[in-house]
Amino acid sequence: MDPLTAGNTRVKEARKLSRRSVRSERRLFLADGPKAVEGALEAPDRVVEVFATPRAAEEYDALLAGVAVTLVEKRAMAGLSDSVTPAGVVAVCRFIDRPLDALMRTDHAVAQSRSGDHRLLAICADIRDPGNAGTVIRCADAAGAAGVVLAGDSVDAYNPKTVRASVGSLFHLPFAVERDPAAAIRAAQAAGYQVLAADGRGELDLFESDDVLTRPTAWLFGNEAHGLPEGLTGLADGVVSIPILGRAESLNLATAAALCLYASARAMMRA
Repeated sequence: MDPLTAGNTRVKEARKLSRRSVRSERRLFLADGPKAVEGALEAPDRVVEVFATPRAAEEYDALLAGVAVTLVEKRAMAGLSDSVTPAGVVAVCRFIDRPLDALMRTDHAVAQSRSGDHRLLAICADIRDPGNAGTVIRCADAAGAAGVVLAGDSVDAYNPKTVRASVGSLFHLPFAVERDPAAAIRAAQAAGYQVLAADGRGELDLFESDDVLTRPTAWLFGNEAHGLPEGLTGLADGVVSIPILGRAESLNLATAAALCLYASARAMMRA
């Protein structure tokens, strides 16, 4: 069968998933690139269809072995991918987020299976940049966290840039979407976490807080430009600052998240 063209109905319907409203209505999204597709295929029941160019199907034959692949022309793939240079393979996937209460119920078992017996979460409040959101998810995955909560007016977890920036971690790590950041904080506290807000004005120094960081911790991260509002930091059990040793004004959100998550992971492993 010849590869599908850009005008094919199946391709056009899949291309509509680039819009958040369509993703939300259909509860489907696009996983673009070999790493994202590899993560999606770890649970094949969440994959609806895989599109690939003939060249990509040959290049990633090991990844796609045993998978029903729909071949598409290069121009059709360009419409499915928002990458400047598409890798040539995209999967249509079902939504994978879970309710907040379900995430909190299962987090301990997940933490034990991932990295011993330490409990670590990331709560992102009003994060708007898809690259930052995906990178925080990737960092949380790397640090052995049990999950991530995207709260408030945070970017859509299924934004193609978020999915790509997570480099497959979106499929490894349980996550929830919660409209009310305060509800996410209270749920974490009810589940036995201390909530630590990352804020440059914090009274606790990250470098001097190992005794605090050994406890089950949900890190709270705020908006890239405006940080955390006082109403949220007031709900936290502590506010932690990362010392700036040079002349930089501040740290990128994803960099700060990586430092905080790894500081907790290190303290818990040494406890």
